[in-house]
Amino acid sequence: MTKILTILLLFCITLLAYNDYDIDGVEDRNDKCPDTPILELVSMDGCSIKSLASPHHFDLIYGFDFYQTNYDTLEDTNTISQSLQLDYYYKNFSLQLSSAYYNSNSITYNDSGANDSFVGAYYKLTSDSTLIFRIGVGAIIPTYDSDLNNNNTDYTASLNVSYPLKSMNIFGGYSHTLINDDDIPTEGIEYQNTHAYNVGLGFYPTNKFYLSTAYNSSNSIYTEIDDIDTASIYGLYSIDENWFLTLNYAYGISDSASDNFASLRVGYYF
Repeated sequence: MTKILTILLLFCITLLAYNDYDIDGVEDRNDKCPDTPILELVSMDGCSIKSLASPHHFDLIYGFDFYQTNYDTLEDTNTISQSLQLDYYYKNFSLQLSSAYYNSNSITYNDSGANDSFVGAYYKLTSDSTLIFRIGVGAIIPTYDSDLNNNNTDYTASLNVSYPLKSMNIFGGYSHTLINDDDIPTEGIEYQNTHAYNVGLGFYPTNKFYLSTAYNSSNSIYTEIDDIDTASIYGLYSIDENWFLTLNYAYGISDSASDNFASLRVGYYF
């Protein structure tokens, strides 16, 4: 009996003498990197040599948008739309797929249906000067039902630049869209390719909250309509490592822009 108790005591002492705070398989007294994440593959001295976390990530975003329009040539119109967006990320590369369903109403009519869908691909580049470039190409797929001959696929290319500055960033972007819709000369409708750009300033009040303001300008797809100019405010809040929330508000500066636009989006990143 005494022999058994002695063996058990020696075993307990051995367990107590072995400590591995970050559970990486390297004893603390030999661990030169004592706080490695649990999904890291470590060397003999306990330092990371490879991440076991997957480089593939996704997010799913549900959106609720509201447009309020009062063009000089149109009656007051309110439009509510719901959108669904899926993003795929692999290192600096990403894919995006989105679509939406709308409901518009005014005094004289009520209309609803699917908006056009969008599929795009993006690649992020960084430079020695800490500039971040994001190059994108995409296609606007005609899932919107229209009798204005604008049911052809349009193509777009974009370039966005961001320059971080401590807790702030300066950003700008440009995009060009090839409009492939057919003109309707009998009704005086002519389509054109569009250019769009934006410039803005953003900052992080906290490590979970991002806020920015921007000026945005774009051609209309119709030749007889003035450029669409807006001023916008955007906010992103990270609820936790998976859930996030975005808010966006834009005010129409030009007569061709929607008077007010607001959106709320909830996303899950995994």
